[in-house]
Amino acid sequence: MLTLDAITYAIEGRPLFEGASARIPTGHKVGLVGANGAGKTTLFRLIRGEIALESGEITLPVRARIGGVAQEVPSSSTSLLNTVLEADTERASLLAEAETATDPARIAEVQTRLADIEAWSAEARASAILRGLGFDAEAQQRPCSDFSGGWRMRVALAGVLFAQPDLLLLDEPTNYLDLEGALWLEQYLTRYPHTVIIISHDRGLLNRAVGSILHLENRKLTLWNGPYDQFARQRAAARANLAAAAKKQEARRAHLQSFVDRFKAKATKAAQAQARVKMLEKMEPITAPEEAAKQVFTFPTPEQLSPPIITLDSAAVGYGGKPILRRLNLRIDQDDRIALLGRNGEGKSTLSKLLAGKLEVCEGRIARSSKLRIGYFAQHQVDELDLGATPLLHLQRLRPEEHPSKLRARLAGFGLLADQAETEVGKLSGGQKARLSLLLATLDAPHLLILDEPTNHLDIESREALVEALTAYSGAVILVSHDMHLLGLVADRLWLVKGGAVAPYAADLEAYRAELLAGDPDDKPAKAAEKPTKEKPAQPSREKILALRAEARKCEERVEKLTEMLAKLDEKLADPELYEASRAVERDKWLLKHAEAREAMGRAEELWMEALEALEVAMAG
Repeated sequence: MLTLDAITYAIEGRPLFEGASARIPTGHKVGLVGANGAGKTTLFRLIRGEIALESGEITLPVRARIGGVAQEVPSSSTSLLNTVLEADTERASLLAEAETATDPARIAEVQTRLADIEAWSAEARASAILRGLGFDAEAQQRPCSDFSGGWRMRVALAGVLFAQPDLLLLDEPTNYLDLEGALWLEQYLTRYPHTVIIISHDRGLLNRAVGSILHLENRKLTLWNGPYDQFARQRAAARANLAAAAKKQEARRAHLQSFVDRFKAKATKAAQAQARVKMLEKMEPITAPEEAAKQVFTFPTPEQLSPPIITLDSAAVGYGGKPILRRLNLRIDQDDRIALLGRNGEGKSTLSKLLAGKLEVCEGRIARSSKLRIGYFAQHQVDELDLGATPLLHLQRLRPEEHPSKLRARLAGFGLLADQAETEVGKLSGGQKARLSLLLATLDAPHLLILDEPTNHLDIESREALVEALTAYSGAVILVSHDMHLLGLVADRLWLVKGGAVAPYAADLEAYRAELLAGDPDDKPAKAAEKPTKEKPAQPSREKILALRAEARKCEERVEKLTEMLAKLDEKLADPELYEASRAVERDKWLLKHAEAREAMGRAEELWMEALEALEVAMAG
């Protein structure tokens, strides 16, 4: 159990926790929520022991391992697969020791522990995790230096998931995942065998992957049972009850005070007045909950254009003259709300860039309305803001003729108030930077707004405000997002980007989610009338057969090592002097080691046989 007992901590005199307490049972999956800047990430640092509490105590089970995602996997020549394997430092250390250990007792301990942590199936587990996060077999063998920072963050996530710490701390893990990766992570976390705490603003993740919500508010922690939507309903009811109780108490206090004021000077009523004074003094004040600050986005209204605003006729687009998407026959009107679906690498961002005018067609044609203005938001634009300039200066560069008061009003319309307007961008939160980028993208009142992962770094209240703003917006919207809650509320059309083509998706988002989780269904035969006389089982891939061979080989090596170890132990136990009465304790120790090694051998032989059978079945198929 993780216990937070009356913890107190402040940053630069601003208290984040004051006597906050919570108890999280072992094995629970918990979502940590609270306003931006409340101290969620700081709580993770306190749990990890990176910073010291001012008072209170944080306790964990003895020898519990805590894990979290590193800021970034370094760019190196190590392959992705080996990088993930190296993340389990205990396994790496034990394997290295197994190569050099000579003491039979220690060899037995090492082999037993390797069996306990399933070290011999580690490569297959690591590969499965990487595959779930978007890396195919070929990519897993490439060096980390081949990938951008965002992709290396996925590798860092894969590493901590593979290491399986007893307490897994994840801070906004879906921010660098696509929809497919986010759904895979949801499924993985529901099966994770240890305790998990997730900082997230993704309602889908908080509804499907956790069973409790740890809420940080007013420097206190409250653990609520149930997923996020249940927490939201319970909290709203609790706030309503508290507000009603505060209102009722205030009326009661006013009534008592009125009596005291009227009769305290009258001798005949003095006793009753004094009694009511005591009642007022004993009454514990009930403080009504403060209304949460309203999060807003205010998109300017564009003038109406004649439809369509964009058409594509047999268009193709790609990079360096090599098309990625072909035969695009699409139409966009100003009232469209379109979500782009598709697995990673299929071309959603490429299509977005084509529509935004950042790429040109290499075949066919694209026609845009002559007066069309397009706003484009992508995560890389947030990263490209001038960190040394203030939000106000960003606007002044684009609108030098506008009065600063009008520019401040624009910033306020996106939730960037007076303090943030004059703060250097480098000191703003991720959510505030995203708000500024959204403001810059919509500054010219675009007729078409293209949003590529707009919710990264936005808290739940800001995401709801974005939904409201997009619903009221009178321009067209193209959305790419892993946030299915956002897609479900905003989009009324779905386009599937797959196999180099873009086509309307006839089913709904839940059907698409089920399709992703089940794996991509086989394409239908080109000639439906042709029915094979006998249905053949799918042939296993070359990568699968190679993985099974590697697994069988590792199991065999482990049996060989245990055989050598047992031979050494047999030799030790064959010594007649070991059975003298004076060496009883030592003899018992070696007998115990021998029994443990025999048990480990039994498990190893069983795993070896299973691996050989799986390989035989695959080869026969």
